[in-house]
Amino acid sequence: MKLLVAGDARVDAGKTTFAAGLLAALDGAVGFKPRAGNDYWYDHDDATAALSDGRLYGKDVATLAAAGDTDLREAQLNPVHRLWRPTPGRTGMLGETGRTFLVDRVMTPEGPSFVINGVAEREGLLPDPVAVSLPLDDAPRVEHVDRFNTIMSERYLPAFDRVTDRIAATTPAVVESYADIALPVEGIDFDAVAVVAPTRVQLYAGSRYLKADELASGSSREGQLEERVTRVTEMIEPVSTHTLQPLSSDTRGDPPRVADAYADSYEALLNVALSEKPADSNR
Repeated sequence: MKLLVAGDARVDAGKTTFAAGLLAALDGAVGFKPRAGNDYWYDHDDATAALSDGRLYGKDVATLAAAGDTDLREAQLNPVHRLWRPTPGRTGMLGETGRTFLVDRVMTPEGPSFVINGVAEREGLLPDPVAVSLPLDDAPRVEHVDRFNTIMSERYLPAFDRVTDRIAATTPAVVESYADIALPVEGIDFDAVAVVAPTRVQLYAGSRYLKADELASGSSREGQLEERVTRVTEMIEPVSTHTLQPLSSDTRGDPPRVADAYADSYEALLNVALSEKPADSNR
């Protein structure tokens, strides 16, 4: 069984809390977040905690790793992680407004590798703790989009292929998207999709959601820009919509308690997934 948790807001939709509770509600489930990122300013404690260990990851994938049934490290569940910083009034190399990417961590078969925004480094935007804590001496520097696209083909796409294979071989697998992106990884036939927003979750049949994503992009296999969740969900009706009650910080930090609080939503999601899954399938 493959389940996708997406969100219809760029930040704070509640995806990770919902995904962690879902992992706690399922026996033997593993959680993945193929792409993730955090901000050196807004997520400073999380960033420095990872850097102090010579690594780069975020609290979301750490939460999924703890909630799921796996011995895999965070970077194996999250092969690409990006560190940002706010840059008010500035447009970054990749067209981002108000913030600039500093460094990406990309998993390879030999271990983590890093890709640095050469423009940000040259302009003094790379914080000293980042440069000191990570092995960046041999990391490629990118200063224009063409160079970045070349490195994407060489490093990022193989990393996504490897995590796709890992997800395909795992059941149950829970995949959390990032920001408000509709589909964080290609090649997985999701059985059901939960689109989370503050106060509610909408449940979709996996096959219809994937078809809508393909139609929205022209073709999800042809290198089109990633689609936003709302662009996909405006094309299809949810199977059902469920209210999510606000949770205390103590409850949000305890996936089994989240599983209890949102038990009805999780049961409905599994019913959607089972209605999609052939009786003799082991997906």
